[in-house]
Amino acid sequence: MPAHFHDLGDALEWRARGETLRIEAWGPDAVRVRAVPGGELLDDLPGALLDTPPTGGKAQITIDEHHATFVNGGLTVHVDAGTEGRINPGLTPTSGRLTFRRTEDGAELLAEQPAHFWWPGPRLATATGNGYHRLEQRFRAYPGERLYGLGQHTHGLLDQKGAVIDLVQRNGEVTIPLLVSDRGYGLLWNSPAIGRVELAETATRWVADSARQIDYWITAGRPADVLRRYADATGHAPELPEWAAGFWQCKLRYRTQEELLEVAREYKRRGLPLSVIVSDFFHWTHLGEWRFDPAEWPDPAAMVRELDELGVKLMVSVWPSVSPVSENFQPMLDEGLFIGTEYGPVAHADWPDKGLGAHSAQVAFYDATNPAARDYVWERIRRGYHELGVKVFWLDASEPELKPGHQNGLRYHAGPGLEVGNLYPRENARTVHDGLRAAGETEIVSLNRSSWAGAQRYGAALWSGDIDVDFASLRTQIKAGLNVMMSGVPWWTTDIGGFHGGDPDDPAYREVLVRWFQYGAFCPLFRLHGFRGPSQTLEPAMTGRPNEVWSYGEEAYEILAAHLRLRERLRPYVMAQMRTTAETGVPPMRPLFLEFPGDPAAWRVEDAFLLGPDLLVAPVTEAGVRERSVHLPAGARWTDAWTGEEHEGGQTVVVAAPIERIPLFLRDGAQLPIREES
Repeated sequence: MPAHFHDLGDALEWRARGETLRIEAWGPDAVRVRAVPGGELLDDLPGALLDTPPTGGKAQITIDEHHATFVNGGLTVHVDAGTEGRINPGLTPTSGRLTFRRTEDGAELLAEQPAHFWWPGPRLATATGNGYHRLEQRFRAYPGERLYGLGQHTHGLLDQKGAVIDLVQRNGEVTIPLLVSDRGYGLLWNSPAIGRVELAETATRWVADSARQIDYWITAGRPADVLRRYADATGHAPELPEWAAGFWQCKLRYRTQEELLEVAREYKRRGLPLSVIVSDFFHWTHLGEWRFDPAEWPDPAAMVRELDELGVKLMVSVWPSVSPVSENFQPMLDEGLFIGTEYGPVAHADWPDKGLGAHSAQVAFYDATNPAARDYVWERIRRGYHELGVKVFWLDASEPELKPGHQNGLRYHAGPGLEVGNLYPRENARTVHDGLRAAGETEIVSLNRSSWAGAQRYGAALWSGDIDVDFASLRTQIKAGLNVMMSGVPWWTTDIGGFHGGDPDDPAYREVLVRWFQYGAFCPLFRLHGFRGPSQTLEPAMTGRPNEVWSYGEEAYEILAAHLRLRERLRPYVMAQMRTTAETGVPPMRPLFLEFPGDPAAWRVEDAFLLGPDLLVAPVTEAGVRERSVHLPAGARWTDAWTGEEHEGGQTVVVAAPIERIPLFLRDGAQLPIREES
């Protein structure tokens, strides 16, 4: 056996030049790869994979003079010894190089690629000090490859080939480092380190700015297979509660208890379905006290009881930041529960708080990677909200929203900011999830502005952050949402109509709102939110203009109300998809290629999607448009849900799209209650 290879039974190791590289089975048709530039592998670093691999993976290892192979079901890994054919003995940049192949036919799925024929090889570690390195992992680029996933971004791409994606959490930019390829593989970069992935024509390069270990997971299969394996490896989302499949009403912001209740009552007076209504920020006494201000919310328990009688859940905005005037600030500081820094005070941001006039406070952030901090914060949430009957939480600004937003110099309980910074939003969702479970709750949903790999197992929904209010933004959101679905996060929504502005009296904006609402009715979560009206100073007294379905004039109201009723009729179908998602990991909202990978044209469709297997949705995303073209995937027969006209798949048709409806098609005779019975 060549000295560099070591058969460990369930894993294969290659050791040379001080580097340790290990390949091990991690579920069926999947392997985990780890590499350290020196010393032994580290088993205690935070990541996305569950502690125990999924069942079903079994290694077959073969070692000869010049290479080794590691076979796990449908995935074969070839490890090059790098000595074959050399005039002079010794290692080369190809030594230890990995090539991933489909076992069935030996086709190359992905291969590592050295940066240069001499140095460096495909894995580069550049010391940054104290045992940390800037880590690079290079793979070969393939002409025409299509790449999906990677979380949620505002670059306007569905296929992200050619893009450079920062691996960092920002408002509207969400890092979930799962990459799905049309070549038949998926790759999870199993590290919360700050960095980037470069999907260039010359190479694909993953970079961690400062970390200790390369760690990734790769599986073979079509996109739906990848998402199934990913859910098995990182955790399945629970089944969405029935109430969460309905309509969520929100605005920035309802100032008082009576204002919020009156909106809920008006929905019921009009006979309109409503499942959730939201109390947004500044409802608190001070930021980081996690309780209602009695001056504006005098009897929250009575409010929750009345909403329950109306069949409406109250969702409350919870922030991770703590004002220095909060009663919790000093105890949390003393107990070391805040995100710290390498030098100087704890991490902070400027933020307004009650009682400070026009001034802002230097707020701190609880360290969600610290179990003691999670317990402390949940106990305050329990006392301030859950004891009053509140069971649904909106986890806003959960990147967290630091100023400045870089992670360099931060110190978390889990490690240095550059090594673990992307982990925060997942652990923040875990605070609420674990707290609610300990309190005996079984239906757990939190709405998060940021996320990371594995957050789905904590009942963490994602929304797309503070976005613009025009058709261009709507077009971007459709692609962003589909990439979220390809990132293993099945519960997602947008601020219908966008967030930053929008005049309810402007006919042009009303058209945006109507078309966005039509799209929103077919998203996994159906939620109206926004900060309507002109810009204001950020302060506790701020509030936007009305943002209810009756706020946009009679013509718009009739259309929006019809789509509320349509969503209600579809809720049994939506819930069936949510059960499928919980069981399999296949998302409810699907790019066409997820169901029809054999149709080349389906891979190019960026402005339409499937809700479940049977309903094709084609949103209208241009002003004044009253018809649009729709690609109907090959391999099925499609029925126009509005007219009943049938079409063979494998063609593009032009269909009517009057302002009152969104083009919809049913697959292979599926029966769904689209049209309202007269």
